[in-house]
Order: sequence, then structure tokens, then C-alpha cells
Amino acid sequence: MKLSFLWHMHQPDYRDDEGVMKMPWVFLHAIKDYYDMPWILSTFPNLKATFNLTPSLIEQLKLYSEPLKYDYFLQLWSKHPSELSFTQKEWVIKICKSPNYETMIKPMPRYGELYTLETFSEEKFLDLQMQFMLAWCGNYLRQNSEVVKNMLQKGGGYSMQDKSLLLETLTAFVSEILPFYKSLLQKGRIAIATTPYFHPILPLLIDMENVQKANIHTKPPSNKFSFKSDAITHVKRAIALYKETFDTDPIGFWPAEGAVDTESVKIYKEEGIKWIATDETILFKTLEDKSRENLYKLYSYDDVCIAFRDHTISDLFGFDYRFKPSSEAVEHFINTIEPIAWSDEDKTLFIILDGENAWEYYPQNGYPFFIQLYEKLSNLSWCRSVTMDELLSDKAVSLSTLATGSWIGGDFSTWSGNAEKNRAWELLFQTRRDADNYSHVIDEKSAKLIENHFLSAQCSDWFWWYGDDHFTEFSMEFDSLFRKHLINIYKLLNMQPPADLFEPIKEHKSTASFMVKPQAPIYPKIDGKLSSFFEWIGCGFIDESRLFSTMDRARGPIQTIRYGHNESTVYISFYGDIEQLKGEKSTLELIIEELSESIILELNKNEQPFGITIGLGSSFEIAIPKTVFAKMQKVHLRFEITQDKKIIQTLPGFGALKVQLNEDYSSSWFV
Repeated sequence: MKLSFLWHMHQPDYRDDEGVMKMPWVFLHAIKDYYDMPWILSTFPNLKATFNLTPSLIEQLKLYSEPLKYDYFLQLWSKHPSELSFTQKEWVIKICKSPNYETMIKPMPRYGELYTLETFSEEKFLDLQMQFMLAWCGNYLRQNSEVVKNMLQKGGGYSMQDKSLLLETLTAFVSEILPFYKSLLQKGRIAIATTPYFHPILPLLIDMENVQKANIHTKPPSNKFSFKSDAITHVKRAIALYKETFDTDPIGFWPAEGAVDTESVKIYKEEGIKWIATDETILFKTLEDKSRENLYKLYSYDDVCIAFRDHTISDLFGFDYRFKPSSEAVEHFINTIEPIAWSDEDKTLFIILDGENAWEYYPQNGYPFFIQLYEKLSNLSWCRSVTMDELLSDKAVSLSTLATGSWIGGDFSTWSGNAEKNRAWELLFQTRRDADNYSHVIDEKSAKLIENHFLSAQCSDWFWWYGDDHFTEFSMEFDSLFRKHLINIYKLLNMQPPADLFEPIKEHKSTASFMVKPQAPIYPKIDGKLSSFFEWIGCGFIDESRLFSTMDRARGPIQTIRYGHNESTVYISFYGDIEQLKGEKSTLELIIEELSESIILELNKNEQPFGITIGLGSSFEIAIPKTVFAKMQKVHLRFEITQDKKIIQTLPGFGALKVQLNEDYSSSWFV
């Protein structure tokens, strides 16, 4: 069996009209992920993989030759605390408190101490900034940079000189990233692909009717406009930047969000691209057949080869393995792919996912996991890793047509259909019409700037954060960046921007809107249905459908969770597509983190271990006697739903559910 990894590296264009990046994520992932991922792979001579580097990422990485000129966060971070205004300091604190607590903050004692503070002296503020930056330093830096090792060992009491030395060290390191990729490419250790220039959804630029072609139930925006010429420009500019950076033409593209249709494939072909990749859902829609034996082959449409990712296995890396010990996760992966290998020696398994955002949820940024995984893969006789480029010599199965859609659900509802998403598109359409109707002469410099703002405003990331399906504390910043591109177009045309562009599209929301803690004891009847409106009154609530951030996954059947307890019993209730759970081989694994134990519940059986009772009907309900928790004061619970031994969902999406078993709810009393 051939195994082909594609790691997708992407950041949107954070630059404002002065070319300054307004968010720090390019730099932070540069010191944590962009070098580390190919570096870890390169230490295993027998392994190969493909890395997708988006043009917006490449361009912004190059700006760190002058970090204090082009990165707003570093401009503030580098200053003495006394030089910052109250607003600037509050924003820096917000950024510094944004990493994952369990894996990035808690392991650093000083950082954990500072994280709980509301106010900061200059000394503590300086320590917070330094601990934040050190927490983002990846494994390569921690193992090979004396400056980083010394700063970590110091642990606190940092000076401005320490800060200057660390920034100098890190920016020098960032300058090595693209040359390192180039050297591995030239040695044949990796392949490098890219994406249309500003990461747009190409099928939507070509024809917004593709929204309903992919899913008839998704409402497209009004007053639609075709940006087909822009779609071609995105591809041409991506190829030009790739050649400038790596001294060769790209062979393959990962279409932004795996979004494809027949017209976009035609553009790729005309520009000399030999392969693209997308999700299994597109293949199943194309063939009108969901048989998985069709998945593990290379296909082609219109002479362009297409790799279809195994969605379930790819999601294991992004969402499930972070909860398992490395050895257990690796064993699970090998056991999952081995049956595929032995079923047909000519099969190829495509694992494609985000190459940067998942690892901060793993211990040590995923280093122990990758070392054990790559060691195992290096010694398998029945599995050989290959790059996407190498597969072009294989025989491909020809497709007579290709379904329209993306890697999320096979449609475009993540970027259109919701009122906020459609509003953003409509403002973009109106700006394009106003620019096209402009009758005065535009100088060449302004024309280029206007084109750049239009292309950047077409980035998929802006539309990703509109609506309720993804959440970030920085959604208002993303909203502002999107609207600023359109405002700048009007200013370059010497036109007054419409008032609508100065009003936020995004409704401000916080985590409180999708997670509520229990307010009172509950006494529900466990029968798999909502027997009474009052039986779950006072329970805690988690809306799983809104717990997705910079990544996405096959959502799984469960959309919401209710939970709570009384003096003797803990209750959990799952709501969603419960019919998916009624198969003979469906199980739920209840993981109790404090006990390092798990309990397997077979959903088709009436009798369960330890006196646990379940109800499976229109909902799935569980009653767990508190005796199971061995007199503990609090527990952290996780749940894995499996079917036919395959994990289909891990709950809750944010990690573990904390249940305070001795809670008296006094803080919730009211009169």
C-alpha cells in the first residue's frame, strides 16, 4: 500500500492598507510548526510527504526580514510596557492568553500563574509576554536554540534585553523556513504544492450558482456576480510566486477548502497543473456510490489527476489522537490502515489535513506522537510513503464528470447561506459593480492596489468566521480586515465608501453563548426522550455545532449535550442524529481522566456495567451512579462514539467535560 500525507499550511492575508500584518499567527506558527513539521519528517530517511504552502503564507513569511515594520503585534510586544496605551496593553494580554491552556500554558509554571491574573505590574506583564512567546517555540527551537533553552530555564524575571535577544533569534529562524523547504524539495524528500493566491473558493468565484448545485438547500447571496477572471488570476499569481520562491513550477494544487467543480479543474489544466486533491465526499457524489473500496485509488478528470482524502482517518490526526497516549494513538492508526493495505496491494491512502493548528492540542506540540508514528511507518514492509508528485506515474481511473463541492460536507454552506456570510458576499459584489462603473482614469499603481484588495477580500477565511458554525475570540478583527479591503477600494477610486461598510457584519458573541454550566440538581427519567420540559431544567449545556474553530471535521451525529447531577447520579444526554447510533456495532467509550480508566457502553444492549443505565430513542441518555467515581470531588469526562470499531466522534469538542460532583449550586440561587 502507498501512503500519501499532505500537510496544508495556510494563513490568510493579515495585512492592512499599509502592508502591516494585524494578527500574529503567521509568526507564531512559523516558530512552532512550519519548520518543525518537515524537520521531524526529514529525520526519517525512508519517509516522504507533501506540504501545501499557500501564497498568502509565503508572502507574509518573507516579511519577517523586517519584523517590526510589518507585524503589528511584534511592534507592541517589543516595546517597554510603559510605552503602551491601555487599549494596546489589553489587546496584547488578550493575545497572550489565547493559547490552549492544558498543553501550552499549564506546562510552564510561571505562565500558568500569570494566566489567572487580571491586572499586571510592568514586571509581570513582561514575563507574560516572554512566556507566551516561549510557549509558541516549537520542538526544533527547544532542542537546538541555546537562547530559547536558556530563556525557558530562566522561567521569569525577564528583561528588555532578553526580549530583544529572543526576537532577534526567532526572526532569524523564520528566515530559514522557506529555504529549508526548498532544500528538501530539491533532494526529493518532499513535494510542495500550493493554492490559488489568496485562498479563495474558486467554484464560487466562477459561478455562485454552485452554492445550490452542491446543496439545493443552501441559500446563495443576492445580486450575484461572476469573478471568473479573478479566479484565473489567483491561479496564475500562485504559480508565479511558487516559481519565484522554489525555482521551479508547481505540479500540484490543493484547491482552497478542497473546493472543486469542472470549470475550476479546466483552469488548473490550462495553467499546467498536473494534480489536485479534495475530499472523499466529492468522489462519492461523483460516483453516486459510497463504497469505500472506491476511495483508495488515483483518479483523473479532464487529464488532471485527483487524490481523494480519507476523511475519517484524516480527522483522527486533527481531532482524536490528541486525547490518546502517543503509543496508543500510533497503534490505533496502524490497526486502522492495515486492513486497507492487505485488501489490495495497489491501494493508495490519502491523508490530507491542516498541518499547523491541531498540534497545539497535543502534548509537546505532537512531537512524541510524530516520532513514534514515523518510527513505526519506517519499519512497515507493507506500507510505503510517497509524495503526491510521485503518484503521477501511476495509472489513474478516468472520471467522466466531477461533482461540485468542498471538503466540508461536500457543499459550500460553510462559506455561504448564512445571513452574515451572504451579507459579506453581497458587499463584495456591490463593490465590484461600483468599481466597474467607475468612469474616471485610474493610475497603474492604484489599479494594482485595487486588484489586490479584491483578490484578498475573496479569501475563504473571512466567510469561514461569519455565521455560527465556527467560533474565535478574534472574529471582530477578521470582520474588520475584510471590510477594510472594500473600504480601501473606494478610497483608491476617490469615492465615498458606503456607510454599510463601516458597520460590523459579525454579531459579537462569546463562549458563553454555546456553553452553560449546571444551575441546579436534575432528576431526569432515562428513557431516550424528552419526557417532560422540566426534567432537564437547570442542566448544563454544550452546543457542539459551535465548538469548531480554525479546523473542521466530519461533525458526527451529536450536536448538543446536556449534563448535570443530583446527590447520587450524574446524567448526560446527547442530541442530534441519534439514528446513526442505533447500529449493532455502536459503542460509547466513557473516559474518566482522573482514574485513567474507560467504560465501554454497547448501545444496543439493555444491561451496562457498574449500574449505568442508558436510554436510546430520539436522544441518547446516560445515568452514571456517583459510586463509579470513587468519592472524587470532581471528574473530567470524555466520550468516544465508535461504529464498527471506527471513531466517528469525540466529545466534547473542546477536550474534557468537568463535573463538580460536590456542587451545591449556591452561586446560582436566586429569589
